[in-house]
Amino acid sequence: GLNSPLPVLAAAQLSRAIEQRADKEPQLSDLRESGSLEQDADVVMFIHRQDMYEKDTTRPNVAEIKIAKHRNGPTGSIELIFRSGLAKFENAATRDIDLSKIA
Repeated sequence: GLNSPLPVLAAAQLSRAIEQRADKEPQLSDLRESGSLEQDADVVMFIHRQDMYEKDTTRPNVAEIKIAKHRNGPTGSIELIFRSGLAKFENAATRDIDLSKIA
């Protein structure tokens, strides 16, 4: 049943509707077959990188992890630094680094 003690992690594709909006930040309604995903999932998280849409962004290499749904807890977002050369996310709490020089 759905009460298994094992965690299940599933990746889902976003619909193309997000490409038509000025604001590219993903929302629950952007999930393909979103009705069942929104209803069944305990937690839904998105990774959003503004520099994928705006090459001249003032926030290069910043990835926002958005917790869009959390059945038993709060929603919100945190920022991480994405090091593309390493395919690695790092804590963004240190603000004294030059984000434009991170790869």
